[in-house]
Parts: sequence; C-alpha cells; structure tokens
Amino acid sequence: MSPIRWGLLGTARINRLIIPAIRASARSAVHAVASRDAARGHAYAGTWNIPNVCASYDALLASDIDIVYVSLPNSLHVPWTLRAIGAGRHVLCEKPLALTPDDARRVSGAAAAARVVVFDGFMYRHHAQSPRIAEVIASGAIGTLRMLAGGFTYVQNREHDVRLDPALGGGALWDIGCYPVHFGQWLAGAKAASVVATADIGTSGVDERVAGVVTYANGATLNFFAGFRAAYDTHMHIVGTEGTLDVPRPYRPDIDSHIVLRRGDEIQRIDTAGNAPFVDEVRDMEDAVLGMKPPPVALEESRTLAATIVAIHESAGTGTARHVVD
Repeated sequence: MSPIRWGLLGTARINRLIIPAIRASARSAVHAVASRDAARGHAYAGTWNIPNVCASYDALLASDIDIVYVSLPNSLHVPWTLRAIGAGRHVLCEKPLALTPDDARRVSGAAAAARVVVFDGFMYRHHAQSPRIAEVIASGAIGTLRMLAGGFTYVQNREHDVRLDPALGGGALWDIGCYPVHFGQWLAGAKAASVVATADIGTSGVDERVAGVVTYANGATLNFFAGFRAAYDTHMHIVGTEGTLDVPRPYRPDIDSHIVLRRGDEIQRIDTAGNAPFVDEVRDMEDAVLGMKPPPVALEESRTLAATIVAIHESAGTGTARHVVD
C-alpha cells in the first residue's frame, strides 16, 4: 500500500511534534510543506528532510497529498480547513478548530458533504490515558462526578507571537484555556449551561489570564484557569461522591503517564502509559481516512467548545454570568 501523504500547511513550531509522530507510522509519510516565503520553505524542508516544497498554501492543496495538517494561527483555521475540504483533502487542524459555533457547523457540514475526515487537534483524547480515565470513572470508583478543577499556564515571552495578537485569535483562553474547558465538557456528561469568568487584558489586547466556572446541565461544575504570566503548570482534579482522581498530565500525556485515585485513606497510582504525544492522533486519523474506524472525537465537540468559550469571553468582558448558546 502506498503511504498516506501528509502536507504541512505552514512552518509553525508545533510541526516539530507532529512530524516525528507521522514518521512513527509505517502507513504515512511527510510528503510536502507549504510556506509563503520560498526561502523559508526550502530551508525548512532541508532541516526536516521533507521532499517537496510548495510556494503557496493553495499550491499545497492542489498537490498530490491526502491529509493537510493546518498549524496556522487560530483565526486562519476555518478558512484554510474549508479550502482544504473544498480541494478534497482530509484535515488535521490544530486546536481550536473554530472560534465560533457557526464556523464549527460550517466545517462539519462541508466535511460531511465532501466525505472527508476532519480532526480538531486535541491530541490527549487519542492517547491511551483518556480511555483509562473514562474507564475508572465509569467503574464507579469515584462515585458520581460532581466537580472538575484544572488549568494550564506558562510564561509567554516571545515578542510578536501570534498568541498575543487579537486579530489572529490570540489570548490565553483560546491558546491553552481551551484544554481544561474541552476536558471538562468531555467528562461532565452534559452540555454546558452557564459560565462566569474573569480575565486580565494585557497591553497586547488579548486575555493574558483567565479563570472561571462552567456549570453543566446536570449540576456538575468545572473550575478552570489559564494564563501567560505564570510558571508552566498543567493539571486536572476530578471529584466524585466517593473519591477523587488526579491527572498530572491531562493535556499532553506521554509514554510514562499516570493518574492517582483516592478513596478515603486509600491511594492508588494507575499507570496510563502510552505512545509518545501525537502518535495515536496520527494513527486514529489514518484509521478514519482508510475507513477502518470512525473518528473517536466528533466535530460536534468543536461546536460545543466554541460556544462555551464565546460565553466565557462575554462573561469576562461584562462581569456577569452568561448562558451557553450552542
């Protein structure tokens, strides 16, 4: 069987993680990269040993590739995902796929009409840790889930970074706050009903710190935070009626990950080791493209996430609670 040919739409830093994951699979090959700067594109291809360079994004979509990896700034995800779909290409788009629920609907509808596969790039959902977490909760080990609490912070100090540009969909909430919000909606077992949040807007014009509470229709809650002005930290704490579950590496589990179950005085460390980051996401993409298995994460989740984050931004801006309109 000929390898599945991947094309990289852009030369973003995140590519350094996806390229090894693609090459870890015998079914795939990194076939081409596109850059609007020809010299940069050729230099990048030389560094990463990519055989083909396209002088424009449209040229990449017109080339002999099967899957497009979109790693552009957030505001460009939907336009280029739709163009890739229109060219008949499957798409793995870096998170968040869409910044509004209507845009998420457009992508979902276009993908269904074109019969192509589109993934929203939340790699943690493809790693072995996620089904293990779901199994522990489904077993009743923590009782009924009542609350989640988690966040993601790091120091963003790169000048002119796209994450600090409001016109490009920047801000801590869209960049890293989307992780705990996505994680919460996955486990809550119900749709988000309302949110209340606060944020600090930096001189860049984007939210550099955000925190809030999401309340779901079944009464469960998510307390979350994210920020660009604090030391690196990721975690998720899951509280039930009979116990708790701690997830030290919720958003980028790795080959040596684990979770901790607590029931009263009993503490159990549960191994959730799996493949290196992004490897399973690539494999799930391949399976879906080859018609072997359906995508494990539905695009409906992208719409729900966008609706929730839009409401969080509105709440932070007004200082009042907001209903989530999906």
